[in-house]
Amino acid sequence: MASRPKVTQQKRARERARQERQQEKLRRRDEAKVRRANTPADETAGEDPDIAGIVPGPQPRPWDDEDPLDEAEDDVENPARVNGGSQ
Repeated sequence: MASRPKVTQQKRARERARQERQQEKLRRRDEAKVRRANTPADETAGEDPDIAGIVPGPQPRPWDDEDPLDEAEDDVENPARVNGGSQ
């Protein structure tokens, strides 16, 4: 019968630890709620930060160099244009 009080004490300790964890969670939730309320609203609220500021359509080239394929196409004459006909 000596083991019975030990189990009860362990159970009480577990229950006390569980209650402390619950109280800590409530404190953290309250702090987060206050922090969110005090944070100034962004003008980009509701916008995905990964794509913020991207304009639809062709994007500027990241480098200033010209594409060598574009220059090669300009040098070759299109026979349809020379003859005045359609492709």
